[in-house]
Amino acid sequence: MRGRVPRVLATVVVLAAVGYALWSALRRDGPRVLDLFGRPGAAPLLLAACAANIAGLVLGMASWRALLADRIGPVAGARIFFLGQLSKYVPGRVWGVLTHVQLGKRLGVPPSRMVGAYVISLGATTLTGAAVGLLVGPAVAGRHAFWLLAPAALVVACVVRPGILHWALVRAARLFRREEPAPAPGTRKALVVATVSWLVSGLHLWALLLLLGAEPLASLPVGVGAFALATVTGSLALILPDGWGVRELVIMAALATVVPWSVAGVVAVASRLICVLCEVLTSLAALGWARAIRPERSTHVVEAV
Repeated sequence: MRGRVPRVLATVVVLAAVGYALWSALRRDGPRVLDLFGRPGAAPLLLAACAANIAGLVLGMASWRALLADRIGPVAGARIFFLGQLSKYVPGRVWGVLTHVQLGKRLGVPPSRMVGAYVISLGATTLTGAAVGLLVGPAVAGRHAFWLLAPAALVVACVVRPGILHWALVRAARLFRREEPAPAPGTRKALVVATVSWLVSGLHLWALLLLLGAEPLASLPVGVGAFALATVTGSLALILPDGWGVRELVIMAALATVVPWSVAGVVAVASRLICVLCEVLTSLAALGWARAIRPERSTHVVEAV
């Protein structure tokens, strides 16, 4: 009970701070900006935003499955991945791991292999998301943004030598006294596809910026980078389901470099709504697809999906 009090208090403080920030951003110009969503050109851009988000989710699934492609087929992989996606709305990382382990057992995949793939995938998405988030740098640092090439080079190094990422994750596991992840042969492919996933999914934020009148060229790298940076930052806030609040605040801070604060607030809220809608619909579609087709077979397992 004592351990829960600080967590609840921290959650309340964060949500209160973010709520105040959103209210401050929207109270003056919010209604005027929201009216823009009803203009004639809004529908194509909103559909484009949804399409970019869904494409990013599918690529994210492909990145994770690259680590298990020899054991899990595309249909079962989609089922496991998207069920795990829904578990992120519950505070803590443990629910996603448990979902993957339990569903992996049905396919005959050892828990150690599922945990290893989950951890490496988490490391890959965090590393590549942080790298793509550096696209915000030039808008913030201007001509001094050249130093951002150094951390970006780390992603390139991991693609060339995937063992670097595994080495870092093993050291982290030992530090926190957790089970060490097993090496995964598809790590290089997972890193590349994860990077593409961030670049594609971030386009939904750019579409929203265009809808609200942002300058296209200046807002493109900021929008794509802001989404990746905010999502990675939000994922580190373990006490908040899917980084609620934290992600919005980071998006607003990044977008404020190219649009007014009030517009940034509207885009952050609209982004959250689109992401939740697309994740739920994609998850339901993946589950329906898994139930509709015949049992999936591979050389290793036979599983009735």
